[in-house]
Amino acid sequence: MNEETGVIDAIVDRAREAQRVYENMGSQALFDSACQAVAWVLMEPERNRQLAELAVAETGLGNADDKVRKNHNKTLGLMRDIQGVKSIGLVSDDEELGLSTYLRPKGVIAAIVPSTNPLATPVNNTINALKTGNAIILAPSPKGVRPLEALLKDIHSALARLGLPEDLVQMVPVPPSKPKTERLMQLADLVVVTGSQSNVRAGYSSGSPAIGVGAGNVVTIIDETADIAEAAAKIAASKTFDNATSCSSENAVIAVDAVYDRVLDALAQEGGFCLDAAQTAHLEETHWHNGKLTNKLLAKDIDQVLEVTGFDDVAPPDTRFLVAPQTAIGPDHPMTGEKMARFLALHRAKDFDDALEKAVAIQSFQGAGHSLGLHSADDSRARRLAMEARTCRVIVNQAHCFATGGFFNNGLPFSLSMGCGSWGGNSIDGNLNWEHFVNKVVVARTIEERRPSLEEIFGDYWEAHGK
Repeated sequence: MNEETGVIDAIVDRAREAQRVYENMGSQALFDSACQAVAWVLMEPERNRQLAELAVAETGLGNADDKVRKNHNKTLGLMRDIQGVKSIGLVSDDEELGLSTYLRPKGVIAAIVPSTNPLATPVNNTINALKTGNAIILAPSPKGVRPLEALLKDIHSALARLGLPEDLVQMVPVPPSKPKTERLMQLADLVVVTGSQSNVRAGYSSGSPAIGVGAGNVVTIIDETADIAEAAAKIAASKTFDNATSCSSENAVIAVDAVYDRVLDALAQEGGFCLDAAQTAHLEETHWHNGKLTNKLLAKDIDQVLEVTGFDDVAPPDTRFLVAPQTAIGPDHPMTGEKMARFLALHRAKDFDDALEKAVAIQSFQGAGHSLGLHSADDSRARRLAMEARTCRVIVNQAHCFATGGFFNNGLPFSLSMGCGSWGGNSIDGNLNWEHFVNKVVVARTIEERRPSLEEIFGDYWEAHGK
């Protein structure tokens, strides 16, 4: 152990002691108050604005107005989800089965924070950790250090007012580094990773229990039954929100042939500038280098995108995002992958069957397990996607980046981390939430024996196929 990683051992030790004190003090009322304290630190309007502006200034990603809305809505929604939820101690007694279920904290949580959401994600993870009696140590990206430091200072003040130790919520000492993060993951009782797939793989190989989330590369299908104008408005709102920093922002739209031209017109009405073949090729060369994303257009305002690409002289004055028509799919075509910028690929499909096939092909390249969008009046098609595509969420007639992580008008849990199941190489397939931060303890008692006869189990099989 060297000096750089030794400091991690020290803060984990402090976190363990703080967690022990917190759990021993623990009551559901105290845990809930701690969550309220942390939530209000970010949601208080003046502080929210200051932190959002600092985050954009430091990371160069997204825009402050949208981050203010994201910080507010994601935190408010999470607090709605956990309000009144019992997350510690006895939660159920089943007299018939003789089982009692208790919830206990995991211990010390290590949470890896992406630069795209340097405020909302750590607060979301911290609330889930405190709701369940844990301590948490946050590991920011290098660009997210200053926003998290400012946030943490106010979180500590809020916890102190409740008589709680500040070591309940810590961050990796500045400057963050790969060795420090790796040591933290090795020592933690649970690792939660949101961000790059390299960090997710590091979490899974750390030797500690880990929850990672898969890559986003959202594809949305528009069929012939859809309300085209409404679909275009929702796609535009989602694509442009926070300059497409969300992993749930539409990266490709597939329109069936019967409505393709109408979709193109509707996207134009919402500020989508449709590129020709030469412009699309230039956009691709600008945004990718040797198949990897550059930072030239990454999560930038549209005026910067237009200036860097040289489209500012030809784009309509009301342009909000770019539309790049595509015919090819696969690893030799970077437009197939995630973009994290204010443009999307537009594909034409012969019919819904063809659209489904194209969507699966795109997400087989990148984004398997994450989510698919569908704009349609035919619910049977959503059900087909659920059974035929390799996806854990099918978002129907909604602005995808708002809906995937839960919103006030759908039933998904509020979250900034979406599990992608085995398709995305993840240990969870749902939205990360407080239930992932607890250990369940079951007390099992003897009950009247319920041994079935062989006839009860095998009777129908024997009758059909013999013994």
